[in-house]
Parts: sequence; structure tokens; C-alpha cells
Amino acid sequence: MGIRVAVVGATGRMGKLAVELVDAAQDLELHATLDSKSELSEVIGADVIFEATNLEASKSVLDFAISKEISLVIATSGWTENNILSATSGCENSSVVLIPNFSVGSVLGSKFAAEAAKYFDSIEIIETHHAGKKDSPSGTATRTAEMIAASRKESGKDAGLVPGVGQEARGQVVSGIPIHSLRLESASAKQEVLLAGDQELLAISHVATSVQAYAKGILHAIRFANSSKGLTVGLDKVLGI
Repeated sequence: MGIRVAVVGATGRMGKLAVELVDAAQDLELHATLDSKSELSEVIGADVIFEATNLEASKSVLDFAISKEISLVIATSGWTENNILSATSGCENSSVVLIPNFSVGSVLGSKFAAEAAKYFDSIEIIETHHAGKKDSPSGTATRTAEMIAASRKESGKDAGLVPGVGQEARGQVVSGIPIHSLRLESASAKQEVLLAGDQELLAISHVATSVQAYAKGILHAIRFANSSKGLTVGLDKVLGI
């Protein structure tokens, strides 16, 4: 028998992809598919829940998964490292894996930006998604800002010294980094981190042109959740990069 997976939010873009991937994988077994009308009790018996809904529903799924000691992969945007830490205090007997972005290329881009941030003081993020995306900034951009801030702190830099913060047009500041969110019809998922120094500008950009860009990361996260314990944040931790 393979790893039994329940997909919550199975009618959405990410949920549909997860269902297809689980169905096709020899080591995974589709235990249940839930939509907004389903009862959470339908996931009982699963080894791993893959959840892609909205932040309010995600909190309910998280509480339920922890109470039943079922491992959980969270694909819902809107979580930050701080609020997931406070919400997962009782998950020692199961696994909670929060993945802001399942694209391997996106994770590497954020990792590169965090490393580069040790050497630049002027840093901003521009993220672009389709007009129907309900949250901003994106979970990916928020996570990238958190990674940049942590990297700068580790190297002795002050993450709060960003020129112009407080001006209305400078975007939302997350962990000391301004994030500008664009929501455009027919847009692909794109993130660009701009780092400026003396007479130079470094741009680290990633574009996902299809939901299939997340397939490899989804499978890695499900398998990782089944064999790990506690809280894990980021596909980079899952992949060990």
C-alpha cells in the first residue's frame, strides 16, 4: 500500500494538480478529495493531507490535522513564518510542511537572493500574478523577504535600513524589505528581486509559465511530510538545499 493522501481544495488549480499527481504516482494512493462542501472528517485514515484552500480554511485544516496527528502539506498562501510557528505548537507527533512555492526554480531564486542580500543594502521585490489571486503580497514574496532578512541578520547587516520606507507608493514592507504586488489579467507567476549597490544592479528573476512547474515540488513535499516530524517551512528545507 502506498502513502494515503487526502487532497483538501481538490477543485482548485493546485488541488486538481495534486489529485492528478497522486493518481499517477506508484507510491501514493488517493484517499479522499474534499471541496468546500466536504466534512474534514473525510480525511481520517490518510497518512498525509495536501491542503490548498484559503487562509481561514487552512487554519481549520491545520488544527484538525494536528488533533488527529495526520501529517499535513500546506499550499495555501497567506501564512508567514511567525503565524505558522504560533499555530503549530502541538505538532510534535505529526508533520506540518508549509510550502510558499513548490517550484524548484523559484526556491533557488529566493535562495540566491538571500545570499546576495549579504552584500547589498538596497533591496526590493516585485511579484506578479494573475488578476484573480486574492492575496498580496504572495506567500513566495513574503518568504523571500523573510529569508533575505534572516541572511542579512546572520551577516551582521541591519534589515531595517531601507531608504524611503513609509512612502505610500513603496509597497508593503515585510521583514524590512519592500514588496510590490502586481495583479494582471493573463499574467504568469513571476518574482523579481532587485539588489542595488554602487553603480550596479543585480536582478534575480523567476517565471512559472504553467501550474506544472509545481509538480515536482508537490510530490517531494508529500513524501517528505510522510517521513518527518514537527514543522518544516520552505521547499528548500524539503530538498535540503
